[in-house]
Parts: sequence; structure tokens; C-alpha cells
Amino acid sequence: MMKRLLNIFFILTTTLPVSAQWNTFNVATESSFRGISVVDKNTIWASGTDGTFVRTINGGKTWKVGRVPGAENLDFRDIEAFGVDTAYLLSIGEGSSSRIYKTIDGGENWTLQFTNKNSLAFFDAFAFWDRDHGIAMSDPVDGHFYLAETDDGGLTWRVLSQSSSPSAMKGEAAFAASGTCIVARGSKTLWMVTGGSIARLHKSTDSGRTWTPYQVPIGAGNSSAGIFSLSMADDSHGIAVGGEYTKPFLSTDTGAVTADGGKTWKKVTGLGGYRSGAAFITRSIVVAVGTNGSDISYNGGIEWRKLDAADYNAVASAGRNATWAVGPKGRIAKLRIP
Repeated sequence: MMKRLLNIFFILTTTLPVSAQWNTFNVATESSFRGISVVDKNTIWASGTDGTFVRTINGGKTWKVGRVPGAENLDFRDIEAFGVDTAYLLSIGEGSSSRIYKTIDGGENWTLQFTNKNSLAFFDAFAFWDRDHGIAMSDPVDGHFYLAETDDGGLTWRVLSQSSSPSAMKGEAAFAASGTCIVARGSKTLWMVTGGSIARLHKSTDSGRTWTPYQVPIGAGNSSAGIFSLSMADDSHGIAVGGEYTKPFLSTDTGAVTADGGKTWKKVTGLGGYRSGAAFITRSIVVAVGTNGSDISYNGGIEWRKLDAADYNAVASAGRNATWAVGPKGRIAKLRIP
């Protein structure tokens, strides 16, 4: 009998996933981070308040900390990097506070590429298909989301016409919480998630020229609730997370998964509350983060287990050995999955 029990114990302990954990890194800044871009296991960029950016090219052993000249009062909520030298930064805010900068020398110098000239626009995030083609999104202006695109590496940014921008319902907007409310894949596909009066996904398969909306079963109904982040494992499988920002422990209607590219959604349970960021590590392993902690799933986001109770804003992954999260007061952590 004892031998049989030991055999059962051995089977369980060798088939169940070993607990993952976050390892934090000391970075010489107190800035709050919400932008994170993981290029590979060695190269990670992050961005945040006070015009701050950081970069490591050795997997976190050392970090370069810098501020973009002339942007010391800006909050960089999104960053998209392409290698050790090239990265784009997007700052948020009303009017001219929404800007895009680019470096091609590892952050030694930054070029201001775009300054928002519409006083009603408030940019939230951007996404790139490749280092030359990208699109930036703002909250709605005159009933339509306000979008700007580039196809020449940011040398020029063009504002899309209203006819090429998704229409917004009254009170619908996006959240500049983690730089992940817009996702680009392939060469033409875009997904954009929203909240406020309604939680929806807007999808385009022609580089943002036409859009189709789909409702997502995540809690909404006020200006602090809705979808805060979207992650796509491939063209079909994705997860949307969010909830009520002012009620971080409210865990109902905070996550949903899709298996058909965003057309239909299924609620998930087990998330620890409001989540502002999510990332697929593999097709099966997903991590989600928020102000009251983080969770991990080993079956594509259907079931979740708690990782910790630390405060995170955003998460990104380039594979099993390259998953990072950022948060307030310079918090940067790497996920270790045994």
C-alpha cells in the first residue's frame, strides 16, 4: 500500500507544473514603469514617468538608465524595441503631451518624430508589424478612435481619416495602462480593445482601413472599467484582461479567451482581480499582472494560479526564458519557470 501511494505521489509531483516565481532586479530609478518590450532573453527595454527609459543587453545583469532630453515631464506608457539599438517611445497626455520618439543608437540620442496637434486627442499605445510599419491609437475624437500610422520607420506619421477609424460608442475609450490595448500581427492584422461604457474588441485585417467590433464579456460600465490588455498567441488564440481599476480585488469578469481571432469569447475564472497586462509565454503558458499581484495559467488562460501579491503594471514575453514585468518605483522582475 505504501509503495502504491509513493508511486501516485511521484506521478503527481512530476506531472504538475513546478511553481514559477518572479526575480526582481535593482534598477537605479524611482520612476513608475508601464512600458515593456522584450526583444529576446538578453535585450529588454522599459519606459515610464519623468521621461525615463531603461535597457539591458545582458539579461538584466546591468541596466542603462536614461531620460529623453526635453521629455522630463512626459510619461512614456509604451515602448516598442527592435534589437539593442532601435526603439520607439510613446508618451501619453492631452494635446502635445502625446508624442513619439525614436532612437537608433541604443538610447544615446532620441529623435522627436510625432507631436499630437489635436487638442482633443489623448494617445494610449502603439503597435508595430515590423520596425518600419506601425500605428498609434488615441481615445475617440468626434465619435471615432483617432489613429496615426507610419510606413517609413517613423519619419512621417499620418492621421487616418474618420472613415478609416473605428467608431466609438458614447463613453467608450481605451486605457493607457500597459501599452497593450492595441496588438499587431503579420503584415496587416490589428486588434484594439476598449472599456468605459462597453468592453469591445475592434479588429482590422487591412492595416486599419476597415474595422469590425466584437463585444467581450469583461466588466465595464464606467470610466475605470473594461479591457486593459490584449495578448495574442497566434492569429486565433488570445486573452483579454481588465476589470475595475478602482476595485483591484474584484475578480469577476476580469478575463476572457478567444479561439477564433476575437469573434467569440469565453469568460475565465481564477484571476486574482483587476489585471492591466497579460502575455502568452507559450501557446499554453500565460501570465497576467495587476496592482494586487500576478497569476499564471498552464492551459491557455482557462485556469489560473496565484504567483504573488506584488504591484505590476505591464508584462511582456519573448519565450519561456524571457518574460518580464514592470511596475511602480522602478520595479522590474523576470519570471522564472522551472
